[in-house]
Parts: sequence; structure tokens; C-alpha cells
Amino acid sequence: MAATRSQAVPVTVIGAGPYGLATAAHLRARGVPHRVFGEPMDSWRSRMPAGMFLKSTPSASSISDPSGACSLDRFRAAEGRRSQGDLHPVPLDEFVRYGLWFQQQCVPDLERTVVRRIEARAGQFQVTLESGEDYISRSVVLAAGLGPFAHIPPELADLAREGLASHPAEHADLGRFAGQRVAVVGAGQSALESAALLHEAGAVPTVLARTQELLFGTPPSSDLPAERPLSRRLVKPASPLGPGWSLRAFSGIPGSYRHLPAPAREHFLRTVLGPSGAWWLRDRVHGRVDVLTGRSVRSAVPAGGGARLTLADRDGGTAVLEADHVLSATGYRVDLDRMELLAPGLRGGLWRSGRAPHLSAGFESSVSGLYFTGLPAAATFGPVLRFVCGTGFAAGRLSRAVAARG
Repeated sequence: MAATRSQAVPVTVIGAGPYGLATAAHLRARGVPHRVFGEPMDSWRSRMPAGMFLKSTPSASSISDPSGACSLDRFRAAEGRRSQGDLHPVPLDEFVRYGLWFQQQCVPDLERTVVRRIEARAGQFQVTLESGEDYISRSVVLAAGLGPFAHIPPELADLAREGLASHPAEHADLGRFAGQRVAVVGAGQSALESAALLHEAGAVPTVLARTQELLFGTPPSSDLPAERPLSRRLVKPASPLGPGWSLRAFSGIPGSYRHLPAPAREHFLRTVLGPSGAWWLRDRVHGRVDVLTGRSVRSAVPAGGGARLTLADRDGGTAVLEADHVLSATGYRVDLDRMELLAPGLRGGLWRSGRAPHLSAGFESSVSGLYFTGLPAAATFGPVLRFVCGTGFAAGRLSRAVAARG
């Protein structure tokens, strides 16, 4: 017999990274009954290389809770440490500890169980757990993180199948490449930090970048945004995404971003905060890592136990680079078809913005009661949803929408 509406769990939150934890914390504060599933900070623990730092500044790295009692500064105080300013990037291991502490403080009812399937059932959802439990939920919030969306370009697909190419998300420790020649494809934070970590682990990395030069951010002039000279603040005002009027605009208008024409939203999502490294990476890359700029991978084949890459430059010239492994630091691309958690019938019925879900002002998809947050919502609300600082806007607005739905 199908569960009645009164018997169903009101809300299920799937995912226990920053966006899932923030959503659950806001629902809890509103008194909305819910179940929340996932391994806390799993992607950060298993898909990020040891030794990395957050690109976001400390002042923009707090997971949102309604009272503000679980900020990064509060966590540091709980550990008996003084808070550091924006001149000190946040280490991965500290951010993981912070996320675990946030979960214990704000989401104590987290169920560390895997959700295997979500299916539509008479206007509600059947949720199947790895334990074998099935139950009905009136609403579902997907905060599944980066896992399904790691992107490896087609020209590297054959190497990936042979185990000769991979995405940084596959490696929690780049030390496994010590002594090997590694071609790192990309010019963004992931590529440049991976190259630095590879070099420091004893590998021999070569960065392959389409851009004509590598770009790095500018170090802040002081630890706290409010302490920066007025002249600097007027020319480049602070924002959670970094200094500058355009970044301030995009971080301040996620609710309005969805009203832009689709081509404009796609363009800004791709170009705002384009490929670049954090300011503190410059000295770890320049003079230490070989860099080939203005090059793209035309083809890649296995050769001699490694990989042979044919590179093309902008003038039509070609060159060959041989490596033991290729690290495709080419980012993440949302694609609903890769979200196998959703039953095919449910997945196929979703309206889309490109390959991402088309969302309402309250983060609801075209299937009533099914919500998306985090990276899949960036196509609707803009680049701020790619960063921890977006958890406040997303969790606040989404929890209000879910509470109003009843």
C-alpha cells in the first residue's frame, strides 16, 4: 500500500558536504522534520589532494547556519586557536575538521548511510537506502557534491580507460606519482595547485595551458577586508569571490541572476573567475614547474607504458610530449544524465538549463518537491554557488521554500 502524505517523511536531504549540511542546519532551525544522509565532508576527504588549501579566503569559508554560531572563527576558537585573516589560506585538513565539527554541532541527526535510488511515486518520492530500507518522502533535496561531475575531455578518454589519465578528484594523495613525468592539463586553481603538489612530492610535472599566460590572483593588502585602504576598497571592493566590482555584483545578486537570458548566464558562469591560481601559488609554480602555454591537446595515445600527447599551438604548429601519466585538471561539468542516483524516468523528466537542472527561485526543479543545491544550482544562480560562501543564500532560500511547501 502506498504511503499517505501524513505518513511520508517531510524532507530528505542527500549529501553531507557544505551545502547539504547548511541546508539541514537551516531546516532544523525552522523546525521542518527531515532526514539527512551522507558521509560528512566525504568529497573533501576522499576527492581532494592532501596538502591543498582552499582558494576561498578564510572570511568567505564559513558554512552557513542560521545563528552564525558555527562559523570558521567559532571552530578555531573551539580548538583553542586564534582566527587568522585573509593572508593565511585555509588548509584542507583544517576545513575538513571544521566541517566535521559543524556537523556535530548543527546536524547531529545525520545518518551516515548511502542513498541508492530516488524514484517518483504518486507526487512523492521513494527513497532506497543501501541498508535495504525504503521509505516515502514528500520532498527531496539533492546536495550530492562534485562526485558525478568530474570532467575529462574526449581527447583524453582513451588514456583514462587505460589508467594513463585521471582527474584530480581521483587522488587524495598525489605522492603516488613521485618520480614520474606527469602532464597536467589546465590553467586553473586545480591544475596549478596539483602541479605544485606533484613537484613537492618528487614528481616531474609539466603544465599544459591553452591560455597564453598563467594568471594568479593579487594578494590582499591586509588580513581583513575592512582594514584595506579606502582607495583600494573603492576601486576593487571586497566580495566573497574576491576583490572587484564584477565579483561583488555576481556574489550579491544570485537571486537576480536567474532572470538573465540563458546565453548570458552560460557566458558569465564560464568566464567569471576564469582559469587562474590563488596569489599564494605563484611562488610554488614559477621557476619550479615546467609550463607550456598556448597549447592544446590534439590527440593522446598510449605509448611505451605511458602517454604520448600531440600538442597544437595557436599558429598551427605541433609538438609531442611524452609522460608517464596525464592529470586532467579540467574542472567539473554538471550533467543530470550522470546522476544515476535518480531513477531514469525521474531524471529524464527534468527540465534543463543546458545539462543542469532548470530551477525555480526556491531551488525547486520542474518535478514538484525535488530540489537541487550546490554546483548543479550554479547554472541558475551564478558562480557564487560554486563556493562555500554560497551556502548562506542557498540554504536560506531553499529552506524557506521547503517550509512553505509543507
